[in-house]
Amino acid sequence: MHKQRFRFKLSTIIIFFVCLVVLISLMITDLLISNSVSENIRKNQEEKALIVARTVSKSHIVINALEEGQTSSAIQDYTKEIQTATNVLFIVVMDMNGIRLSHPNEEMIGKSFVGGDEKAALKGKEYVSISRGTLGESVRGFTPIYNGKNEQIGVAAVGISLSSLETALGRSHKNIIIVTILGLLIGTVGAILLARYIKKILLGLEPFAISRILEERSTMLQSVHEGIIAVDHTSTITLVNKSASQIFKRAGLSQKPVGMKIYDYMPSTRLDHVLKTGQPELDEEQTINGVSILVNRVPLIVNGEVVGAISTFRDKTEVNQLAEQLTGVRTYAEALRAQSHEFMNRLHVISGMVQLKSYNQLAAFIRTLVDYRDQEFGSITQHIKDPALAGFIMGKLSYAREAKVDLSIECTSIIPEPAANKTTHELITILGNLIDNAIEAMADSEDKTIEVNFSYKDKWLTVEVFDSGPGISKEQQAEIFKKGFSTKGKNRGYGLYLVTKSIIDLGGELDIDSKLLLGTNFYIKIPYEAKEVGK
Repeated sequence: MHKQRFRFKLSTIIIFFVCLVVLISLMITDLLISNSVSENIRKNQEEKALIVARTVSKSHIVINALEEGQTSSAIQDYTKEIQTATNVLFIVVMDMNGIRLSHPNEEMIGKSFVGGDEKAALKGKEYVSISRGTLGESVRGFTPIYNGKNEQIGVAAVGISLSSLETALGRSHKNIIIVTILGLLIGTVGAILLARYIKKILLGLEPFAISRILEERSTMLQSVHEGIIAVDHTSTITLVNKSASQIFKRAGLSQKPVGMKIYDYMPSTRLDHVLKTGQPELDEEQTINGVSILVNRVPLIVNGEVVGAISTFRDKTEVNQLAEQLTGVRTYAEALRAQSHEFMNRLHVISGMVQLKSYNQLAAFIRTLVDYRDQEFGSITQHIKDPALAGFIMGKLSYAREAKVDLSIECTSIIPEPAANKTTHELITILGNLIDNAIEAMADSEDKTIEVNFSYKDKWLTVEVFDSGPGISKEQQAEIFKKGFSTKGKNRGYGLYLVTKSIIDLGGELDIDSKLLLGTNFYIKIPYEAKEVGK
């Protein structure tokens, strides 16, 4: 049992992947921006701590108090004012022994600085550190304090609470998350609109349906026996199926024509003409490097505009083989029908003689039939060695008798079996159409006679077909061999066209001699290669 695979809709796939791409992009952006913003905020806070520390270190109030070596309420008041203005956690001024001269908590004044990160500052270095003191963990900026003689007399320390730093970072990250969610919503809406637009272009088909249709189309095109070649509106070849490749291979053409211009690949084509006119060309014959094909060319029209053209074709040799088979079946059927009708008429005669008990006359009638049939058929098989041609002529004899036409077959020499089956096929086409036309032409004539004479000499076969019909006028003689010309109505006029076509294909000659009310004579001469005995 075939297991049904679970398939997602096109809209679902597009929305999922677009949202995924947007989400990943925004997450990466969020990560990069968050790191960058965090680093900038941290640096800003560190620079703020140093700037405030430098400001304090330059204050004359602070410098004078340190030089005197005494605590001063002026330093405490000054640092509190600066602390309030700059919104920092603390501002501490200490002497060279690390003793605080100012502190947000006045009880801590006079005590040693806590944290252990002040030692480098007491040695004249300016820097930023993170440490925990009496007010908690903070970012600390240390700046040495110098007197007028450029001697270090103390250190200014400014602290900014890490909790305030984290608060600033949190606000920044929150804004980034809001932007990320907004971008995701916009991406989702865009994905839905894109999915609808694409599906509209694809005529509502889902990807798996398109894939299945393409697979089925490819399988059908490759499996058909006819050759198929298609071009787009620029005459560029877009498709060649397997059968077409095989025919092109026999014609010596390239096996990779896709992408080439049709007139460069196959100059004898008329597909480019079909593209220009938009008109189909059906049942046309085309020759490709000596290979004859029968072609149908049709334009591809979408919304009233020609977007390409397609040609289907088949090797004419195969078509001829099919025609031979069809002709043989039709001839055999006609012969059986005519002989069956003739046989029933004779059975009626025999039945009447039996009922009348005319046994002597019955015996004589049967002997006459047997002798006549043996003489007629024996003469044909004795002179015409091609079984197919001989059988065809026997069938025509029965058909002529049924139409009350006197058909006689004369052979001035032995007609050997031809080396090529094509010769037999074309001969049957020639004789069949000439005899049928003659029988039909004599429908209203009193004298209904057809004479067919065969002669073979020096690899040439000569056939003369005479009928006692009404004849053909000079004007009509110039038109009767054209395709579709007929004086008998529509959908007629193909018999003599096929006769001339077969004679041309065999490389033969045709001549006509006809006079009104005196009958018509057709003279055919064709090259005839005899089949070697034993082959």
